[in-house]
Amino acid sequence: MSLIVRDTEASTDSATRTLTVPRRRRAAKVRASSTSRPGRPSGTITAVKWLVISAAIVLSLLPILYMIGMSFKSPDDILSTRILPSRLAFENWASAFQNFPILTYLRNSVGSALIAVLVALLVAVPANYAIARLRAGGKQALGTLVSAYIAPPVVAIVPLFVLVRTVGLMDSVIGLGIVEGLLLTPVAVWLLDGFFRAIPFEIDEAAQIDGCGPFRTLWSVILPLTAPGIVAVSIIVFILVYNDFLIPLLLTQSVDSQTLPVGISLMQGGREVVFGQMAAASLAGLIPIYLLAMFLQKWLVGGLTQGSVK
Repeated sequence: MSLIVRDTEASTDSATRTLTVPRRRRAAKVRASSTSRPGRPSGTITAVKWLVISAAIVLSLLPILYMIGMSFKSPDDILSTRILPSRLAFENWASAFQNFPILTYLRNSVGSALIAVLVALLVAVPANYAIARLRAGGKQALGTLVSAYIAPPVVAIVPLFVLVRTVGLMDSVIGLGIVEGLLLTPVAVWLLDGFFRAIPFEIDEAAQIDGCGPFRTLWSVILPLTAPGIVAVSIIVFILVYNDFLIPLLLTQSVDSQTLPVGISLMQGGREVVFGQMAAASLAGLIPIYLLAMFLQKWLVGGLTQGSVK
């Protein structure tokens, strides 16, 4: 390509000067503009990411989808191992709530979980304050406390049963909640440790200068700063107690105190297991947990993230 530049001040017989622009520079410029911007992932990487995320979502929802399908299957469809039901058996849901006290099981599960959360926080919050802020017990205090949760609960079944029966808390929702809360106290202490240690010690010194003692500092200064962590730990403890099976099976004997996992395990007919009704009861039990996770997801994720940053 040639660019002709003429001198207007010169005469018509003056020489014409010619400037030549190489074609390679233009091609290089076009190639540079056609490439993707630096820092942005290519289309292949984005497709792989969405594929992995979709696979994870499908795998996590597959058990729930299977349970939903089973709750609408007739006994013949269940025995024939059909993937999809031949008809929608809505009677499974009606029979589950008519033949079994599902609402009572749900009430007991939620009640024991709330009591356990209260007991765990009443013990874990002062313990964390003493260990992280007052440096009580030395460096090994937290590890020693958390190590109590490492042993499986099965090894403590017999002494726990004798202890609970001795204090008169057998077959009681309140007793079940207290025992569950005490058993999960090491977990609550371990999860709250990061939140308490993330607060600068200058705040405690400022509170002491203002005349606050340890209890006043904990209540007026430390607790408001660790509120997101306390909410996150409360949700985790609630879910652990709500889904527990071994301890309620050991400490409850009547319908008035049995939780939903224990009640579902007892949903058996005369000569057959009513899988459709069990699936319906299980889905009914999932509703409170999903609602809790849905409405408190921001506090749960935000609290855990804040506690992990120091």
